[in-house]
Amino acid sequence: KDAFREISALTRARPYVLVTHPDAAMKPWIEALRASCGAPLLTIDGIEPNPTLDMLARITAQLADSGVSPEMFVALGGGSVIDSTKFLAASGGRFHDLLQAIETGAPLSEQSLPFVAIPTTAGTGSDLTKWATIWDTVGGRKLSLEREDIYAEATIIDPMLTTSLPWPVTLASGLDALSHALESIWNIHASPITRDFAIRATTDIMNALPRLRDNLSDMGARSQLARGALRAGLAFSNTRTAVAHNISYPITLHHGVPHGIACSFCLPDVMIAAIGVDSDCDAALEEIFGDLGDAPFWLRAFLTGLGVPATPHALDIPRDSWRRYVEAAFAGPRGRNFIGSADRFPYAGIQPVSQCGRG
Repeated sequence: KDAFREISALTRARPYVLVTHPDAAMKPWIEALRASCGAPLLTIDGIEPNPTLDMLARITAQLADSGVSPEMFVALGGGSVIDSTKFLAASGGRFHDLLQAIETGAPLSEQSLPFVAIPTTAGTGSDLTKWATIWDTVGGRKLSLEREDIYAEATIIDPMLTTSLPWPVTLASGLDALSHALESIWNIHASPITRDFAIRATTDIMNALPRLRDNLSDMGARSQLARGALRAGLAFSNTRTAVAHNISYPITLHHGVPHGIACSFCLPDVMIAAIGVDSDCDAALEEIFGDLGDAPFWLRAFLTGLGVPATPHALDIPRDSWRRYVEAAFAGPRGRNFIGSADRFPYAGIQPVSQCGRG
């Protein structure tokens, strides 16, 4: 419970609202938080994966109806908890005002309240960014809250908090971080600094995940994955993501595929479209994967070895839908961050075989 040794200094006795998951695994960490900081004014623990407008409306009303006046929030949980906390902190209990601001780009007059992030997964990066992902399941769209004042005031990273995660969650969050790292390499906003973070992050993550597949209690691997997710967060918080994330949104929204799987299964195909476009990108990928002719096939073999589906068909995505998703992704804002173009993308996909003898 080392994560909670410094939390009282970070909250500085400010009255706070706790946002967390309802899972039983959270109870020891909630108790440790209360022992360190005192009881929260309110606990909001009805957070669901992939925050929807319906859920955010409910918890915003819960905050408004409670009558409490927090000076800050504490987010204890995964990316969905942290994204939901950002929405609550920015809304001031006014759901419709914030939603209108998101949809129109209009500013809000009030500053967001501060929050401290204590992530219990290693991968989403929400603890390091000024964005929150929101899903409109009725309207069939993905929305993004973006404000300079919703960076976490502080983030506490403790690999021990991830030890209760089952393999599917460990894998999905780790692959989200891998996607962040690679997407920041083949990105028009990349710099030597972001690419250095991304190279180190990719190496950490690709070393840690196979070890955790074989032994979820491997604390060395848990620490390495947490470090990799942190480095990936530092990289993509400066570049944003690129086309693989844009491809992933309708796959999660319409096919129910976990975000980390949805944004990572096509990474080898995106890599094909990236190689040969930019010499600095090529050098970074070569540092990670070696020979670039083999690199996409080796990455496919790596993902397949972790149980990640290799084709849209394996995710029950019809061929015409797949082409439509990819074309829309390249035309979208994240797609325009990508250094490559749609005519370089292998729509049929790279098959799950290694052509370089390392898979």
